[in-house]
Amino acid sequence: MPVQTKICGLSTLDALAAAIGHGASHVGFVFFPKSPRNVGFEQAAALAASVPGHVRKVGVFVNPDDELLSRAIMAGGLDAVQLHGTEPPERAAPLRARHSVEVWKAVPVKTRADLDLARSYRGAVDRILYDAKTPDEADLPGGMGLRFDWKLLGGFAHPLPWLLSGGLDARNVGEAVDITGARLVDVSSGVESAPGVKDVDKIAAFLQSASQL
Repeated sequence: MPVQTKICGLSTLDALAAAIGHGASHVGFVFFPKSPRNVGFEQAAALAASVPGHVRKVGVFVNPDDELLSRAIMAGGLDAVQLHGTEPPERAAPLRARHSVEVWKAVPVKTRADLDLARSYRGAVDRILYDAKTPDEADLPGGMGLRFDWKLLGGFAHPLPWLLSGGLDARNVGEAVDITGARLVDVSSGVESAPGVKDVDKIAAFLQSASQL
């Protein structure tokens, strides 16, 4: 099974076209005002209109309220919502039925003990995203180009389907997959020339590297 790829934090048609044209299986739109990758509802709708049916659309949220979720899901035609805040299992669980979408939950990782949090979401979400834990004072919970020790995932009994994020780029994605066995990888800052500014050449290079795994 080839490694699937998610290009996250897309906000322009050029970057979206590069992601789709070079084979991304998932594209991500961020709905979080503090992020340099934040998109509005109209912007998300315009982007979503260019996404073919075989590419999955994922919305990224940080402790969202129900109104934000509903409007974003409708505007972006989202297939999945990725919760990147401190949402507990009891918050995540009802969203699948209420909105008819997959629910993914980010688990921030710095130590092996951090992985235990994933188990609490069994039955509540569809997929876990392992990402690097950001500093306590950081404004953003992800998308900062940080990576964790991928060897921490070695031998871990994953409670759910999962994907790998955090500090990935075209040069290290092969190493990351070799170490972790990830079958879905997620990149944002690793394909940017500046925070929030996607680089079409870096997108192409990342997807080419992943396609060879």
